[in-house]
Order: sequence, then structure tokens, then C-alpha cells
Amino acid sequence: QVQLVESGGGSVQAGGSLRLSCAVSGYYYYMGWFRRAPGKEREAVATIAMVDGSTSYADSVKGRFTISRDNAKTTLYLQMNSLKPEDTAMYYCAADRLTRPYCSGGACVGYTGQGTQVTVSS
Repeated sequence: QVQLVESGGGSVQAGGSLRLSCAVSGYYYYMGWFRRAPGKEREAVATIAMVDGSTSYADSVKGRFTISRDNAKTTLYLQMNSLKPEDTAMYYCAADRLTRPYCSGGACVGYTGQGTQVTVSS
């Protein structure tokens, strides 16, 4: 049974940092993080291939966010630095066995958790 539980969200000032965690039950070849900002469609922020650790990032977060997993592959992380008010969103852990989780036109592929809220104030 798929179970993804996010934690680590909160409120921070612009320029600050947060680290999100996702406790994972089950094994997935690909994992990632989605987010949905107020009034916007859900988007994929970062993905990782669990086998080789290769990563991909949305242009809006490149150089600021880092996705990683622990050696046991039971926890997924998203380190977020230099946060901006436009990063304010609900963040969701995502997982899939066949493909990197992605979103297109607001529809997303991948199992997700319940989400954790990140609020960045200016």
C-alpha cells in the first residue's frame, strides 16, 4: 500500500531555508516533489531516480532546491534555500514505479501524500 507522509513545512522569511521530509512505505523507482501555489496549477518541482540518484529540477528552483534520499531509500528530502515569496505553496511528496513524477496542464502523474504547507513572507 502506498504511503507517503510529508513533514517539515512552515513559515519563513524570504531568503531563509526549510527542509521537507517524506517518509516512504513501499519502493518506487522515481520520486519527487510537487507544489501547488494559491491560484495556480500543481507543478513538479524536483524529481530523483532512486536507483542512480539522478535528479531534475524545475527552472524556477534550480540552484536553490536540492532533492535527495537517504541510503535506506525510506526518506525523501527537499532542501530549500534562498526561499522567495513565490515559493509559497502546498508541497507534496510524489512517487511512481514507471516514470519520474510530472505534471502537465495541472494533471499530475504519481502517487502523492497529503502535503505540507510552506509559506514565505517578504
